[in-house]
Amino acid sequence: MIVAQVSDVHAAPGNGNMSRLVRAVSWLAEVKPDAVVVSGDLIEEGWTEGYAEIGVRLSVLNCPVLMVPGNSDNCCALKSAFPNRYGAVDNGDAIHFSAQFGAIRLVGLDTSLSGTAAGDVAQHLGWLKQALDLPGAQSTLLFTHHHVVPCGIPPMDAVIAQGREELAALLTRRSLKPLAISSGHVHRPMSATLAAIPAHICGSICGANPLWFGGPNIPAVNDPPMIMVHRLTADGLVSSHVAV
Repeated sequence: MIVAQVSDVHAAPGNGNMSRLVRAVSWLAEVKPDAVVVSGDLIEEGWTEGYAEIGVRLSVLNCPVLMVPGNSDNCCALKSAFPNRYGAVDNGDAIHFSAQFGAIRLVGLDTSLSGTAAGDVAQHLGWLKQALDLPGAQSTLLFTHHHVVPCGIPPMDAVIAQGREELAALLTRRSLKPLAISSGHVHRPMSATLAAIPAHICGSICGANPLWFGGPNIPAVNDPPMIMVHRLTADGLVSSHVAV
C-alpha cells in the first residue's frame, strides 16, 4: 500500500502555494497512491475559499483523501468544504479520521487548539486509544499536524504538541504499536523516534523554515516543496521524503 502525505499548503491568494501543490499532485499522479493524508494547515490568512480549490486539485489523484486540521485552518469551514471526508470522525469539535485499508489502519488525531499555534495530544488520548484498539488491523499509521518530538528549531518547538509524554506512555503500554507517527507543522522534513516508534515530520508545500537551532546566524533556506510517501509491503514500512 502507498500512502502519500501532503502537509502545510498554507494557500492564500497570490502566495503561489496552490501552484506548488499542483506540482506535488502532478508528481503523485505518476505514483498512484492508494490514499492521501493531508496533515493540516491547508489555508492561510482565513482564505476559506481555498478549501474547494485544494479539493479540486487533490481529486485528480482518484483515491481517498483523509484530513486533520492544523492551527491555521478554520475547522468549521473545512468541515463544510469537505463534508464527505474519507474516514472522518467528528468527536465534538475535533476532526479526527480512522480508516482501514485491508490489514492497515490510518488514524489521524486532531491536535489543534483554538486561538493558538500550539497543539495538544493529551486532550484526545481517550479517543486515540479506542481507535487503536479497534479489531481488524494488523498495522497502524498515526498522523497529526503538530510535531510530537522536538525539532530543535526554537520558534517551532515553542508550539509543539503538548502531552507528548502522555502519548508516549500510552503507546509504550501497547503490545501492537503504530508502525510510525507522521506530522507536519515544522515546514521541514525530519525523522526521530517517540516510544521507540519512528516519528516523522513531513516537509511543507509552502516555503520551508530554515534549519536554525537558535545560534547567532540563521542558515539560508532554498528547499523546494516536500511531501512524504509511506510504502507498506510484506517487507515492512519505508517512509520517503520527496522533493517536488
